[in-house]
Amino acid sequence: MKYYSAAHIHDGRDWVADPELVLAFDEDNIFTGYVSRSGLEPDQVQELDGILCPGFVNAHCHLELSHTKGMIPEHTGLVTFLGKVVFNRAADEQSKLHAIEIAMAALEASGCIAVGDIANTEDLLHLRLQGNMHVHTFVETMGFIPQTATQRMAFPEQVHRSYAAQTSHPKGYVLRQSIVPHAPYSVSDKLFELIDDFEPGSLLSIHNEETPAENQYFIEKTGEMKELYKTLNIDDTYFQPSGKTSLQTYLPYIKQPHDLLLVHNTCITNEDLAYLDQYNGNVSLCLCPNANWYIERALPDIPAMMASGHNICLGTDSLASNHDLNIYGEIQKIKEHYPQIALSELLSWATMGGARALQLDHIIGSFEPGKRPGLVQIHEEVSKRIM
Repeated sequence: MKYYSAAHIHDGRDWVADPELVLAFDEDNIFTGYVSRSGLEPDQVQELDGILCPGFVNAHCHLELSHTKGMIPEHTGLVTFLGKVVFNRAADEQSKLHAIEIAMAALEASGCIAVGDIANTEDLLHLRLQGNMHVHTFVETMGFIPQTATQRMAFPEQVHRSYAAQTSHPKGYVLRQSIVPHAPYSVSDKLFELIDDFEPGSLLSIHNEETPAENQYFIEKTGEMKELYKTLNIDDTYFQPSGKTSLQTYLPYIKQPHDLLLVHNTCITNEDLAYLDQYNGNVSLCLCPNANWYIERALPDIPAMMASGHNICLGTDSLASNHDLNIYGEIQKIKEHYPQIALSELLSWATMGGARALQLDHIIGSFEPGKRPGLVQIHEEVSKRIM
C-alpha cells in the first residue's frame, strides 16, 4: 500500500475536511479509501507540500497542432486565426510527431490523466498507445456545402476506423473515438445529419460560439464569417440566416441521444443556456480561457454558466493558441479574471467535471474506492502528476 497526505486534499468535488485522513492506494494505483493517520507509522506516509487532488482532465486539446507553437501571434481574432492555422498546418511528418510527443509528455507531467483530443489525421494513432493517459479521440468533420456532405464524411470515417481498431492500451488506459462536427460555421445541416446517425449515442464535441462573428452570421448572414467564405471561395448562397444564435440553429439537427461537449462558449448567452435545458442528452460546457484570451482577448460569462447548472470542464485548445497545455494554467487564468470563484470549484472542473464530460467518471475524477484517479500535487502554483 501507498499512503499520501498534504495540508489540503481535494477529492474531486470538495476539500476533505478531516486533516487526519490519508489517501491510500494499492500497488496498481487503485484508490482504496481514506485511512486515519493515527493507525499508521510516520514513515509509511508520504507527506507532500501544498494540495493533493485527482488527476486532471484536459477535455479539449488539439495535439496534432503541437508543431505550430509560437507561429501565430496573439489577438488576431478568430477568423484571422483560422486562416493562419490552415497556413501553418503543413510540416514534415517527423517534426510533427516529435512535437506531439513533447506536448504529451508535458501534459502528463503537469497533471493530466485523460485528454479529449481533436483529430483531423491519424497522427496520434500510435502515440496514444505510448502515453500514460486515457484518450478520447474526436475525429473532426468539416464541410459547409450540403451537396458535398457524403464526400466530406468519407475521410473521417476512415480515420475513425483506424482509431477504433485500437481496442486496448498496453497499460490499461481507455481509448475511445467518435466522429464530431468541427463548428457550426463549417458543417452543413446535411453533414450534421450524417454525423448524428453515424454512431447513435456517441459523445459529440463541437466548437461553440467562439466569436461574435459566428452568431452574427447565423442571425443575419453578415460580417467576418461571410467574408471568410468569400476568401476561401465557398459559395454560401444556399444558407439562409435563422435569426437565431448558432447554438439555437444547429442543436435541433442533433436528434440522436448524444452526450454533448460544447467547447469555448465565449459568446454563449443566458438564452442559449436556458435553451440547452430542452436537449435530450447530457451537456458539458468546456472552458479554454487561455486560448480565448490568446485569440480574442475575451472570456465567457463563467458565472452565468455556473448558474445554468450544466457540467463544467476545462481544456487547453492547442499550442497554436496557447503557451502550454497545462490545465492548472487554465485555473490560474480563471482566478485572474474571476477571483470570486473558489479554488475548490475550479479543481472540481479540472477533475470530476472533465471525467464526466469524457464519460470516464466511473474510473477517474474523484477519490472513491475502486477508482484509479491518479494523483496531482499543486505546490507554489505548479502542478505535478505523482501517479
